[in-house]
Amino acid sequence: MKGAFRGLAVALLFSASALPVAAANLDTIAAQAILIDMETGTVLFEKNADQRMPTSSMSKVATAYMVFERLKEGRLSLDDTLPVSEQAWKVQGSKMFVELGNNIKVEDLIRGVIIQSGNDACVVLAEGLSGTEAAFATAMNKRMKELGLNATNLMNASGWPDPDHYSTARDLSTLAVRLIHDFPEYFHYYSEQEFTYHGIKQGNRNPLLYRNMGVDGMKTGHTEAAGYGLIATGKRNDRRLVMVVNGLPNMQARADESARILEWGWREFDNYALFKAGEIVDSLPVWLGEAETVPLTVEQQVKITFTHEQRRQMKVTLVADSPVEAPVAKGAKLATLRITAPDFQTLEIPLVASAEVQRKGLFGRVAAAASHMLFGAPDTAKPAAEPAKAQ
Repeated sequence: MKGAFRGLAVALLFSASALPVAAANLDTIAAQAILIDMETGTVLFEKNADQRMPTSSMSKVATAYMVFERLKEGRLSLDDTLPVSEQAWKVQGSKMFVELGNNIKVEDLIRGVIIQSGNDACVVLAEGLSGTEAAFATAMNKRMKELGLNATNLMNASGWPDPDHYSTARDLSTLAVRLIHDFPEYFHYYSEQEFTYHGIKQGNRNPLLYRNMGVDGMKTGHTEAAGYGLIATGKRNDRRLVMVVNGLPNMQARADESARILEWGWREFDNYALFKAGEIVDSLPVWLGEAETVPLTVEQQVKITFTHEQRRQMKVTLVADSPVEAPVAKGAKLATLRITAPDFQTLEIPLVASAEVQRKGLFGRVAAAASHMLFGAPDTAKPAAEPAKAQ
């Protein structure tokens, strides 16, 4: 397995702050794969995650993102209706079976895209939002770049095969995280197991929804060029994992391999909260300050995804120049918290002053100078901070 474990201390994946580390051994028959912990952004496993690949219907998540964004902005409503053009009606592949000339509710079209993987529903939405599918693809590419999908190019709304329609497993995982994070009010459509339109009932194509393993999304894909793929996400013990696999040989392999990778991620790793936002981590002595010490804190929660063995051998060290000369401004970066563990790239987190320390007045400074001349400089050697405890 390619070196594939990325640790992110305090933010989501799309903050682009991850650090590469080697993970526990895992292999897969998928041509491309990635597995991440959504809360910490840690990449638990990856294989060819930056390799360009056809997206097939997995890029319908991008179409849904554009629709959800329009809904959230109030420029579209679930009860609005959109007309079915001949272009949408005659589209090939998986279908919702829209009727030519009919006007269809946006909410039905959303279910047609997500549950039934309807290429026709994608075209109706694209034309309704942008006039033409080509214009929609242009707008979608612009938005995807803004979301950080720099290795993605989409030529249509459905994922219909096109040599210039491609993405990567990493980009699709980033998109999945953004959709879950940005539109929790609409995410429930991905867990719905069936939808009936025009008297035709179709089941959700995501095989993991039926396995009672905590999976609640997102989207399958298949073309001859791409093989079988799946963007999957699920939550267990408050840990949400997001996985992308592609290039699998058949539907059964897609279901079994996806389930195996997710189960491995939940079993082998856990999240450890080391410090809460604003929690006092340590303190430093202050030279010529009205207070003798200044407390140090982290500005955001520090939570890290580790294997159980990595957590057991984790070490936390405070790195700082000491003492600090007054005045000290609240929020000033004064030190670094260094976190190490086996097979884990060293992570450094800034520590800031949690309070202001004013400089002593003239008489105080004179007294301090006299003390320094008489007794020498104070001993400022600072031991390493004790390892933080998981919360």
